[in-house]
Amino acid sequence: MAHPKRRISKERKHKRRTHYKATASTIIVCSNCGSPVLYHRVCNQCGYYKGQLAIEKSVAV
Repeated sequence: MAHPKRRISKERKHKRRTHYKATASTIIVCSNCGSPVLYHRVCNQCGYYKGQLAIEKSVAV
């Protein structure tokens, strides 16, 4: 089993873990109702995805 000869410092460990880019999620406008929706997700307001009904939403009266 491999065993390191020297301890890796905290600074070196943290530097190794910083090479990613955190980006905000892509938000688009629903083609049916116009509300903001996360990309590749069903609309929470109307239940449509790519212009087709995906989830039957009941209207609150």
